[in-house]
Amino acid sequence: MTATIASTVRPVIAAVEGMATSDGAGVSMTRMLGTPRLRTLDPFLMLDLFGSDEPTDYLAGFPDHPHRGFETVTYMLAGRMRHADNHGHEGVIETGGVQWMTAGRGLIHSEMPEQTEGLMRGFQLWINLPARLKMTEPRYQEFPAARIPVESREGGATVTVIAGDTARGTAGPVRAEATDARYFDVALPAGAGFVEPLPATHTAFLVLFEGSLEVAGSDGPMTGPRVIVLGEGDRVEAVAGAEGARFLLLSGRPLGEPIAWGGPFVMNTRDEVMQAFRDYEAGRI
Repeated sequence: MTATIASTVRPVIAAVEGMATSDGAGVSMTRMLGTPRLRTLDPFLMLDLFGSDEPTDYLAGFPDHPHRGFETVTYMLAGRMRHADNHGHEGVIETGGVQWMTAGRGLIHSEMPEQTEGLMRGFQLWINLPARLKMTEPRYQEFPAARIPVESREGGATVTVIAGDTARGTAGPVRAEATDARYFDVALPAGAGFVEPLPATHTAFLVLFEGSLEVAGSDGPMTGPRVIVLGEGDRVEAVAGAEGARFLLLSGRPLGEPIAWGGPFVMNTRDEVMQAFRDYEAGRI
């Protein structure tokens, strides 16, 4: 006889509101992760929610700047982001599209927002790389909305699957081998429920950015923008409030390595960060 292993709901261990900030050439945004309130969630380093219907909040964009040692994920909810780097790569991320950039040993790039119908909204996530991959060659995985599957569930719920696989077998186009990351955009109508198994070994959290949501193990419904950090277990359960809810579900295998962070460079030691600055100043990135 095969023993049955009980499934455990991940409890809420923290629910942290985002902080207003600006970055680049003065782009207004809400920093969800990478703040004094919530520093990092290994392997996730930083998450920004940017968006406005006022062009002066964002059109100055993010002029040329370097990166080394991690991955950036740009997911556009509305508008466009035009990007170019010093390795000859350029393009435009449209509404609903994603760019998963592995900076690796380094590149210099620009990201310039473009509005559509007055709107510009999206997320940028930074994911750490293990020491063995920090100096790998830069590469991109880019997919328009038409290439990102949307899984329909009971009660009108939808799950846009950007990276990883759902328990029902929908596979996102992005492969994130270094951290086995899952990146889902979940939309729930009023009162709809959501249940999803997650690897017990993964760090996991929700990013609530529309409506209200009650997550199993919480004290009641929550509103956003807010990061909802999940504790140990192997599944998440949630129910949308009266106005529905939309949130990101993010999980990944923690690296458990030291983090040395200097501006646009994330390495394992301070010496490696200082070398990155020297390489940048000498034109070696």
